[in-house]
Amino acid sequence: MTHQPLRVLFLSRRNTARSLMAEALMNQLGGGKFVARSAGAEAGEPDPLTFQELEKDRFETTGLHPKTLQELLTTETEPFDFVFSLCDTAHHEQFPEWPGHPVSAHWSCEDPLLIDEPEFGKPVIYGRVLAELERRISIFMQLPFETLDRISLQHHVDQMSGPGT
Repeated sequence: MTHQPLRVLFLSRRNTARSLMAEALMNQLGGGKFVARSAGAEAGEPDPLTFQELEKDRFETTGLHPKTLQELLTTETEPFDFVFSLCDTAHHEQFPEWPGHPVSAHWSCEDPLLIDEPEFGKPVIYGRVLAELERRISIFMQLPFETLDRISLQHHVDQMSGPGT
């Protein structure tokens, strides 16, 4: 994988929090070396706390919105190099055969929308999820893509699936 930019897709169940965060993070931190998109098995309503957390940390949110995988695939013409599912339910969804056979992995990440927390504590949860995604994405972006073959890349992204990554 030596072409630039590398195309990455983040999947979640509703595409309202984690996958949107991952898309915004990678597009901004990637410095043009990555193009990230996100989608869900279904599309929910935009989560205001997701956007508040991203904007608080100065991540660009213009154009960021929940979309289904079907919607995304009608607008994206180039294949993805990597596909990451971020939630356990999306990981078990039946997704289409990906054109280009991207390297894929499941990066389990807690859903901030499902955490039972008083309203005043929710920003802490969102901040924790954003920090976890930023850590994984930063590690991922440091991989020497130009020197790794597909099997090695798959091994690296699988290693990033565990806790503490």
